[in-house]
Amino acid sequence: MSFRLRVLGLLMLVAMTATAATAWLTLRQANRQVQETVTAGRQEVSRITGDLRAYGFEHGTWDGIAPTVAALAKETGQRIRVATESDVLLADSDALAGRAPRALSGQPAVLVDPRPDLRFPEGQVKRVSMKQAAGAISNYRAATAYAACLTRTGAEVVALPDGFGVPRVTTERGSSQCESPSGDADPSTPQDLEAIRPCETEARFTTCLQRVFDARVGSAAPPRLEVRLGVRDDAPPTLSPAPTVAVAAGVALAVILGGLLLSRAVLRPVRAMTLAAKGLGEGDLGRRVPASGRDEIAQLGGAFNRMADSIQASEEHQRRLTSDIAHELRTPLANLRGYLEALRDGVVEPTPDLLASLHEEALLQQRIVDDLRDLALAEAGALTYHPVEVDLRELLETSHRAHRAQARTARITLALEAPRPVHVTADPDRLRQVVGNLVGNALRATAPDGTVTLALASDGERAVVEVRDTGTGISAEDLPHLFDRFWRADASRDRATGGSGLGLSIARQIVADHGGTIDVRSTVGTGTTFTVALARAAGDGGSGGG
Repeated sequence: MSFRLRVLGLLMLVAMTATAATAWLTLRQANRQVQETVTAGRQEVSRITGDLRAYGFEHGTWDGIAPTVAALAKETGQRIRVATESDVLLADSDALAGRAPRALSGQPAVLVDPRPDLRFPEGQVKRVSMKQAAGAISNYRAATAYAACLTRTGAEVVALPDGFGVPRVTTERGSSQCESPSGDADPSTPQDLEAIRPCETEARFTTCLQRVFDARVGSAAPPRLEVRLGVRDDAPPTLSPAPTVAVAAGVALAVILGGLLLSRAVLRPVRAMTLAAKGLGEGDLGRRVPASGRDEIAQLGGAFNRMADSIQASEEHQRRLTSDIAHELRTPLANLRGYLEALRDGVVEPTPDLLASLHEEALLQQRIVDDLRDLALAEAGALTYHPVEVDLRELLETSHRAHRAQARTARITLALEAPRPVHVTADPDRLRQVVGNLVGNALRATAPDGTVTLALASDGERAVVEVRDTGTGISAEDLPHLFDRFWRADASRDRATGGSGLGLSIARQIVADHGGTIDVRSTVGTGTTFTVALARAAGDGGSGGG
């Protein structure tokens, strides 16, 4: 997979994970805290109403309720306003705290009824007599009056429910102003008995008794309360930051780990390439980097290895070239030195033949140096060309005339096959140099009574020049080396008969610079053919054959 796609995929994964985690956490936290808030609110409401109801149950009055309201407001953090159903204010936690009452929230008031819920022994409801039920009503009225009196006098009141749930009031320190209910007297009254009697025929006996009880004790019981809680525009509960911070830290850690893994995957091959490049700079040309996979990093590693191969090949090529040049120049220079020292010491006589031989040797070395310079300029792209429209038939005729004397001396037939003009755009001097090298090589490779042919033809958009000989030919294994510097098909041939060994390399570079190709085909014992193909000049309408 592409390195860019891997990075994009990782970033998308991190972004999606972070978004999903944040959304999940926010929803979870919101739901949980809403549930907790609702539950806590219900618990607080239940506690407040329960404590207020217990106060009314125990004290039989709402007198002295303010300390209880203040304590509940402090413990729950709620603003509590307590009033009767007729809107008689009994207590306000804001006023009790010494501050101006704040606006109440829009929540409905909660009703608190201090009247007890009657309790009946399970399975014995039908055994409850009307007299007992009427007695419970009278007992509640008496207990409520007694508890209210004790509360007003400041006495401590203790109220415990009896078997019917009616408070039974006691106190450690009584008051002469308060008359304790008598436990021996019959508490029931005819009016209460008469009110309860219809319940005997009711299907829901307990419900009927509770309804009659509430109605008969209504005047004696403390009035029902309306409890208002909360403040308008109160700030809603905020989400706890701890889980959000934890998830954010987890996502950040995941991003850091992903970044570390990604950087390791990137930096490891980069570090390997850095070390390999440093090794190349220090001369270790065999250093390579592992390049596996198909992403950009692997492509970079492959490009580095190819560069290293090219540098190593170029270095080896340069070393071989230096060795070849030294080899080519060492022997003739040694000969020149030896003869010159012999002439200086008087060992040999400076005859005209000897001087001519030394001059020929010096010219050969000069030709090698010139060829090396031309080849270096050509390979560097610095060889100067002056392209014009050239008639190849005229160029071949010029080369034919220039080499005719050499061919005649070697008893070789030099033939020309150029029936019609063919024009190309090229540097005529450089093309003559190419053809001259090919013809010279052909003459040296051809035995007496052989033939060297210069042929010109056209092949569609190309002009084709062929130099054919009937020489010894070149073996198939030697053909790939034919254009190498200082290479000779016949190693026994010296510089006098084999040339400098650079002519074909120069010829190939010149033809390539003209946008053409040079090929060779050869058969041992039959001969060799060099083919040079160049693009025909624009507007050249002639056609050739041969």
